[in-house]
Amino acid sequence: MRSRRRAPHRSFDPRRVGELETTAWVTYYRHEWLKFLRAAIGLTRHTFGLPWPQTVYGAWLVLRANQLWAPPVDNDPDGARRAMRRFYAMLRDRYHETLDPEVAAHLEVEWWRVHREHQRAGSELDDAALVEALASLYSYVYGVAKEDVHRAAEQRALAMHHSDRWVADGRDPESPLVAQERAALIRSYAALLSAVHTA
Repeated sequence: MRSRRRAPHRSFDPRRVGELETTAWVTYYRHEWLKFLRAAIGLTRHTFGLPWPQTVYGAWLVLRANQLWAPPVDNDPDGARRAMRRFYAMLRDRYHETLDPEVAAHLEVEWWRVHREHQRAGSELDDAALVEALASLYSYVYGVAKEDVHRAAEQRALAMHHSDRWVADGRDPESPLVAQERAALIRSYAALLSAVHTA
């Protein structure tokens, strides 16, 4: 157990990862795919500590999954899940995790679905549904109790709230909402790291 906690994907820097994910979100919503890929490479490297060849391949899989998911209509959730399944299979094999890539990919794309539904006017889904979807993913991938990652999920959901407001306001990369999003993501990753280390 001690060696697992010290593995690179269980000892990331919350500030650096939060900053990289903020860049990834901004470029995703601005459809700046080359910039998104660069951010995804950094995010994959610093979150999961993979060797460079696997880092680049993993970032490509994440990019492809997001491209398949991105269209608001006629998107390809099955294709997104296939890409994320390959990503989680690589992560499982690298660190000898016991997770099922099929389950992890389903949980990943499920929070994407809940978030998109949550964004729509008149949706019956509330913040609790998004927090639940995120906590389910964290709990499964990192093998910790769901209640232990609840704060991490709450802060990530808050970051999405800031991001959604930013999108509605016109997607200005200089908006103060970007800084608020970044701060929430850093808090989310700090809470996740704490949960992983104390499990």
